[in-house]
Amino acid sequence: MASTAQASGYRFGSQSVSAQGTADASGAEAADSSTIFYNPAGLSRLEGTQFVGGGTLVVPHSTFQDKGSFNFTGKPTGGTTKDYVPNAVFAPAVYASKKIDEQWTVGMGLFVPYGAKLDYGNSWSGRYAITNIKLEAIALNPSVSFKLDQHHSFGFGITAEYMKAELGQAVDVPGTVKALSANPVISGAFLASVAKAQGLAAANAAGIALQGAKDGHASMDGNDWGFGFNLGYLYQMNEGTRFGISYRSSISHKLKGDTIWDFSQVSNNAAVNGFISGASGKVNSKALVELRTPETVSINAFHQMDDRWALMGDVTWTRTSRLQNLDIQFPPTAEGAERIRQNWKDTYRVSLGTNYKYSENLLLRAGIAHDQAPVPSAELRHPALPDSDRMQYSVGANWKLNANSSIDLAYSYIDFKDADVNYTNDCSPVKKGCTGNGETTKGLFKTRMQLIGLAYNYKF
Repeated sequence: MASTAQASGYRFGSQSVSAQGTADASGAEAADSSTIFYNPAGLSRLEGTQFVGGGTLVVPHSTFQDKGSFNFTGKPTGGTTKDYVPNAVFAPAVYASKKIDEQWTVGMGLFVPYGAKLDYGNSWSGRYAITNIKLEAIALNPSVSFKLDQHHSFGFGITAEYMKAELGQAVDVPGTVKALSANPVISGAFLASVAKAQGLAAANAAGIALQGAKDGHASMDGNDWGFGFNLGYLYQMNEGTRFGISYRSSISHKLKGDTIWDFSQVSNNAAVNGFISGASGKVNSKALVELRTPETVSINAFHQMDDRWALMGDVTWTRTSRLQNLDIQFPPTAEGAERIRQNWKDTYRVSLGTNYKYSENLLLRAGIAHDQAPVPSAELRHPALPDSDRMQYSVGANWKLNANSSIDLAYSYIDFKDADVNYTNDCSPVKKGCTGNGETTKGLFKTRMQLIGLAYNYKF
């Protein structure tokens, strides 16, 4: 269920292969049961019982060029960056609907609303900010629509969302040792205790190992269920023209899990590893992250121009300003929280699409979209989400196999604007009251992405 973030923030962009073919401009089209996600009022247009099952293969390509990252003592972090995005990941989506009578239609959707998967490795220049992240989410969305008359339809749905996250980062032990060397009392007391217990040779070996100490590592995870709702309205002006508006609520999550601090590989000297672990003040504990996903409002339109051509468009506003900062807490310890500063801004996504009926069995689609990133500046662009504005170019097709079944195909190319990062952690290992490495990650991210969608449709 994991997928690299494709829409602004961690939100996964396309929840339907048919919609992907028009760059998600088809909110008012209501072509199939995936209208549950885009506008549940569109269920009123679907006849009988319908099923859609498929998904999107995400093929990302991303590079990072370091431009002088350094740790909290000012020392360049150097390092190399491997291929930190997966070769390909798959995001599924399944929808079903059933018309009860001329007024009521019910449906159920299962889709991936959010996702991210990055693995930079333990030796890259931004390792003190993050080494890996994995965000998985799955949502169940039962929905119902009510058709008041030939012009007005309404929709309502409830969303049950499961979210799971994992985060890893290096711990700057070399920088901490350098800072401690300015105050030799602490390290001197440690070496004296080693000499007293094990002899001078052991103390000398510990001193050498201490000066050559390597990074530690921290890993955190958490999961939670959250609940929200979505609303929709569809106005049918005439047989070929309709307008829609939909709202998807925010969902509050309390991701609860565990934090593990690992200093076992700092050196080959067990006494040094134990000293570093104790001096850090960090102990394994629970982990807690409280967050609230952003709500969205979409306005869309569809117009059938003639027997072959149809035009459509969508404007979606996302309240990503809800995600100001992410605080990772470590209850019940006295360790201060680790803060990922974001201060995100609200965003807009604008898309235009078209359908062309090539024949009775083949419908062609195309679309273009511009999606804003919520990140306001390079100073607030954390490598956990090196997001930027992007353009999406899509083509698609629906091929009827017979009177009851069809296949949807879609291909999208997403071009991200080059993203500068100059993020500094406000906390450091020698600062009390908070947790962090005090690092500055500085560089340039370049990202391109391809989406390949395939879905099967069946009508009973």
